[in-house]
Amino acid sequence: MTTTTPTTLGTLTITGAMRPRYDEILTPEALHFVAELHDRFAGPRHDRLADRMKRRYELGNGRDLGFVPETASIREDADWRVAGAGPGLEDRRIEITGPCDPKMTINALNSGANVWLADLEDATSPTWANIIEGQLSLFDAIRDQLEFTSPEGKQYRVTDTERTPTIVMRPRGWHLVEKHIEHADRTGQQLAASASLVDFGLYAFHNAHELVRRGRGPYFYLPKIESHREARLWNEIFTFTEDRLGLAHGTIRATVLIETFSAAFEMDEILYELRDHCAGLNAGRWDYVFSIIKNYRGRGQWFVLPDRDRILMTLPFMRAYTELLVQTCHKRGAHAIGGMSAFIPNRRSPEVTERALERVAADKRREATDGFDGSWVAHPDLIPVARAEFDRVLGERPNQLDRMRDDVHVTARELLDIRSAGGEVTLAGVRANISITVRYLEAWLRGIGAVALDNLMEDAATAEISRSQLWQWIHQDTVTAEGEQITRQLVERLLREVLADLPTPEGHKLAEAEDVFREVALQEVFPTFLTVPAYTRYLVERGPSTESERESSAARESVTA
Repeated sequence: MTTTTPTTLGTLTITGAMRPRYDEILTPEALHFVAELHDRFAGPRHDRLADRMKRRYELGNGRDLGFVPETASIREDADWRVAGAGPGLEDRRIEITGPCDPKMTINALNSGANVWLADLEDATSPTWANIIEGQLSLFDAIRDQLEFTSPEGKQYRVTDTERTPTIVMRPRGWHLVEKHIEHADRTGQQLAASASLVDFGLYAFHNAHELVRRGRGPYFYLPKIESHREARLWNEIFTFTEDRLGLAHGTIRATVLIETFSAAFEMDEILYELRDHCAGLNAGRWDYVFSIIKNYRGRGQWFVLPDRDRILMTLPFMRAYTELLVQTCHKRGAHAIGGMSAFIPNRRSPEVTERALERVAADKRREATDGFDGSWVAHPDLIPVARAEFDRVLGERPNQLDRMRDDVHVTARELLDIRSAGGEVTLAGVRANISITVRYLEAWLRGIGAVALDNLMEDAATAEISRSQLWQWIHQDTVTAEGEQITRQLVERLLREVLADLPTPEGHKLAEAEDVFREVALQEVFPTFLTVPAYTRYLVERGPSTESERESSAARESVTA
């Protein structure tokens, strides 16, 4: 089915299937609003993506990141502050993350967390069904009308609608597109819609007023921001949206994930650009590590990280990043939110659960002691142990914004000190990265974006670390602790062994996962995100008409993302 929505400047066309209730989200009015967002902001989005390409080119040719000289006056001005927490965001000590399918939505709302990060990004495989039905889940949840019955007949419903977490929705990043919606500009040029504008626009249009009526507000996590100019673009979108929807200026609040290496050098500036709409920053640790590898993958052994499980938050360069984030946030009246430990409990294994709880407790103890105002968990069973660590520090206070961390003095050199991690790589680490990447991709291709593997919660960010490390190790001629050089041939051999050991249940996607793995980890060209070619090739219901066109489209998006 094709649905076309014209505006005075451009046209938005729905090419994805219209399934039951999709018309409640894809209404003419909502589509008109999303089309207006594209008319005004699709061009600036492309400009910001071009900025990313330029920066990557410069870094690959020897430039190092640093604090921006042109914005020093913003960093040095001690007087400005951000808007801060909106209604329902004053206490964020425990935030649970997860995708927006009905079951996970209900589990999150019943979890007892203070905030739910409703994730349409790294924890969601962006099938057309997942994206639109995720919007439906949010629409129903906000109106206390969400129920779900599993195929086995188990019923799920929200048990206490008066005490549910505050919802903060995470749209997809600027680099992603929604290929089931096309935007034609005033010249008639047709491009896939911006996934960011689609996710944000549909959610804000349908839910902003209802959220305000219920004493909260339209709140967003902004992913993959790379510069203050990207933050400025979001601020312009927020201001336009408030004017267009009749919301008071500052109603929309955003928390920015500092999960790219370049953003760590522009935290003050990002807060400044969003100051009328900003609630805080989050230390998105796994994407941050991936961003380091991606941007410095060809810069020699100084930037080669060790086995993934040895990249700890206690490493000097990670300590510099998180302590600078806390200091920057509190100086500006913004919440500092910690990241997610990947360890999860296993209800069938008390020993695994005990180890997971110990490690999560240590992680949250460090964050609370460092001055963070809250942190993420990936599983409801982790909430009590994480809450205990923050309660111990916060007591009855909703946050610790008064803790300025004047003792912190972080330099660009300290942020760039990747060598402090050490560089030991083992054959077991190589095998683990292969196994994690393949198994995650297999689940992702089946529409599952957050996957428990080896008692760790894996999402797109953690899978990105695994595959980008493999690519870097190969291209930097890395030698394992056992004395074996990591080559394509070695990874190919281990890949065959991993695949031979994996089960092949009906409906599995291992062949497709192997295909994507080879493209994102073993090819000469490094795709900037593994999800871009995988999405174009396997998740789009109505893509280009020929295989060559599909491959051309995937390659083009991999370069520009």
